Amino acid sequence: MSEPGLFEAKVNEQVEDLRKNDLRRIEKQITQRRLSWLGRKLSCRAELSPRQAFELLFFEYMGLSREDLPVVQETESEIVWRSLNRCPTLEACGRLGLDTRWVCRRINEKPTQAFLSQIDPRLRFLRSYSEIRPHSAYCLERIVRVDFEERMSNAIAEARLSRQEGNKGYGALVVRGDQILGQAHDTATTQGDPSLHAEVNAIRQAVRTAGETDLSGAVLISTCEPCPMCSSLAVWANVTAIVYGASIEETAALGKSRIRVSAGEIVARSSVMVEVIGGVLREECLALYTTSQAV
Repeated sequence: MSEPGLFEAKVNEQVEDLRKNDLRRIEKQITQRRLSWLGRKLSCRAELSPRQAFELLFFEYMGLSREDLPVVQETESEIVWRSLNRCPTLEACGRLGLDTRWVCRRINEKPTQAFLSQIDPRLRFLRSYSEIRPHSAYCLERIVRVDFEERMSNAIAEARLSRQEGNKGYGALVVRGDQILGQAHDTATTQGDPSLHAEVNAIRQAVRTAGETDLSGAVLISTCEPCPMCSSLAVWANVTAIVYGASIEETAALGKSRIRVSAGEIVARSSVMVEVIGGVLREECLALYTTSQAV
């Protein structure tokens, strides 16, 4: 089949998918294809730079050309490019009268992140939904390496502030790439509201900062594994990942009264793709909840 014919076939396939299938199902299918290819390509996780991950995904896997994706900014921890390639999803959305700002966020963003996370979970994919075709001449996208340990240190500082104020010592952040959207600690005791966990406060801040309730692309970072209430809120907010230090089981063993349902269990019972990554600065986080310090 000629290249124009191949592109048209891909567009027709995408049109049929969008007509017949739930977007979550399409998202999972794309994820499975990408991870299957990557599993054959890489035998283990590799320490790849944002540039190397960018080239692996777009040039080796997707077969695009460098002219399709001109790089506009690059550092050791970030690469930013403009997507100009012929895109079956863009064409299919045009034929069906669908908005790419809605469709691309729901079927392409998290599969791209899943691909990167298999390489290195610190590599995060971000797309600008104010600079996306056909609302712009290009799609502005980037890969950023996020320092989870540095961000967890911020959450630990929040947890210590919580304890100083008379609360229970939890801290959380919501970050999107190199931007902190929300940073908070629990205030349930001082404000007399049992729902005011650190993660709730951080997500509420993040929503106000972002100006929308969809936090796709964002990472929730917490000193302790979020409880079922907070994990459920993370799912409703559509964060891309939950990163924590100490687990619920570990803090329960230290005498903290918790509902012993893991974040992974909550995510598994939802239709939303959310990564769960534990053990970041685990010892430092556990030290916040030793019996001698427990409130």
